[in-house]
Amino acid sequence: MGRQVRTPLRARDGSIDTSSMPTTRLRLQPHHPLLAEQPSATKEIIPPVESAFYVMGGEEKKDPNGHGTTPVDEKVLRADHDRAAATEGITTSHNDSSTDSSSDAIGLHIVPSKTHSRISRDGDKLSFHDPEKGVISAAVLPSPSQSTRALTLREDENFYPEGGLQAWLVVFGSLCSLLAALGVMNTLGSFQAYISRNQLREYSEGEIGWIFSMYACLAFGFGVIVGPVFDKHGARWLMLVGSAGVVTSLMLLSVCETYWHFMLVFGILGGASTSLIFAPAIASIGHWFKARRGFATGIGATGGALGGIVYPLMLQYLIPQLGWAWATRCLGFLSIFLLSIGCVLVRGRLPPEHNSSAKPDLGIFRDGVFALTVAAVYLLEWALFVPLTYISSYALHAGFTEAFSYQCLIILNIGSVFGRWLPGFYADKIGAFNTMILTTILSVVMVLGVWLPAGMTMPGLIIFCLFFGFASGSNIGLTSVCIGKLCRTENLGRYFATCYTIVSIGCLTGIPIAGEIVKANHGEYWGLMTFTGVCYAGGLAAFIVVRIIKVGWDVKAVY
Repeated sequence: MGRQVRTPLRARDGSIDTSSMPTTRLRLQPHHPLLAEQPSATKEIIPPVESAFYVMGGEEKKDPNGHGTTPVDEKVLRADHDRAAATEGITTSHNDSSTDSSSDAIGLHIVPSKTHSRISRDGDKLSFHDPEKGVISAAVLPSPSQSTRALTLREDENFYPEGGLQAWLVVFGSLCSLLAALGVMNTLGSFQAYISRNQLREYSEGEIGWIFSMYACLAFGFGVIVGPVFDKHGARWLMLVGSAGVVTSLMLLSVCETYWHFMLVFGILGGASTSLIFAPAIASIGHWFKARRGFATGIGATGGALGGIVYPLMLQYLIPQLGWAWATRCLGFLSIFLLSIGCVLVRGRLPPEHNSSAKPDLGIFRDGVFALTVAAVYLLEWALFVPLTYISSYALHAGFTEAFSYQCLIILNIGSVFGRWLPGFYADKIGAFNTMILTTILSVVMVLGVWLPAGMTMPGLIIFCLFFGFASGSNIGLTSVCIGKLCRTENLGRYFATCYTIVSIGCLTGIPIAGEIVKANHGEYWGLMTFTGVCYAGGLAAFIVVRIIKVGWDVKAVY
């Protein structure tokens, strides 16, 4: 019979590693992710086997060395020694010395064979079949409750398609979804400028600001719930419910007349519904890309900037032609079309983690680097919504026409289109944190160096809107990429959404604070500009500290 090898194998954490097996004597699919050798195994070396590998049901795949492998679907184990010229036989047996009936280990005795042999599963046993000798021996398998997860092949989280039709369709679906959802968010300035002079003209800037800050807060704040639900159940139902809510909000917005109407319909319903779309649309892209994640996420996030161009233009053209009611309904009809595409195309790559918890996990803030990154994003978002909301009102205050006040927001979003994907492209080359630091520096310069001293002139205001839009575009486009460097891919939804839940507090307070600053300065905006610039400077400092912690003072380090 020849000498035997006694190698108990154990499934561990859903993966198997056979790197320590004696591959010079017996090649047992050492690359397969579902095989792990038990450390206490005893081995007896056998004569070389030229071609021996395990095949466990399903469709056969090839590894880089040419060995055949297949997923462990049917729990059928075959040993193929067709090319072994000087071999004698194969047997298997249960390793009684290292396992018991409830163990998670499977012991195998393997000896080379000239013939094609088969090991099949019958209940909780593996039976070895030889064409000449019949059933030789059997191995007791772990109970299904112990081995189901280990024997279910999950797509390797370390493998990313980095392209292909399905991956780019997800990016396109994300772009369409964010065009509708974040397009409304990037039109806050147009909404604020109109209703502050019409339906809510008796309210102050600060009071009206609470409506839009509530919208922004809930759009990000529900993430602590949405992220874990996405990781556990996937994107489909979140997208469907969120899309229905966004469309309903826009349709009802057409008939709003009082303060509490706008707060309930737009601030609460619209904001909460946007949250159900935002996190899945961004996090799904991270399932398909890693090396090109910055570029792909930037393209998807470009949808929000495009929406910030399309929606204000529609309002500017349709309000004089059709009135407020039908103008907002037209936004709703466009959103139905765009969100339908998103609901069909946006999907994750990894199977849903049904055994994971859908409860919020604030314990991840024990990671100091993650907490500091969240603080940086908090300060950036605290500042970002101030220009987005008040740029049109500022233009009117500066003496420009109402038409130009709408165009300022459009110019800002044109810059943001390039600021979503171009920094993402370079982030894949020089690092996401490095790119975020550079764009944040540009934001500080634009606010304190251009808007504050030269915002009362048309050239100065146009330059500010264009370049600030470009610099701030990376806020959303690169944030998920930075967070993705701090967690595993299957946890990206939870980390990203938890981050923006904290950020939502800044979104809730930033706009009203800015409004009160304007009121305290008797309608002047210089205090608002200073507040915005200081917040961006604080975010810049936090990002620099994170980079120093991770890679030190090496300015050439890619991070």
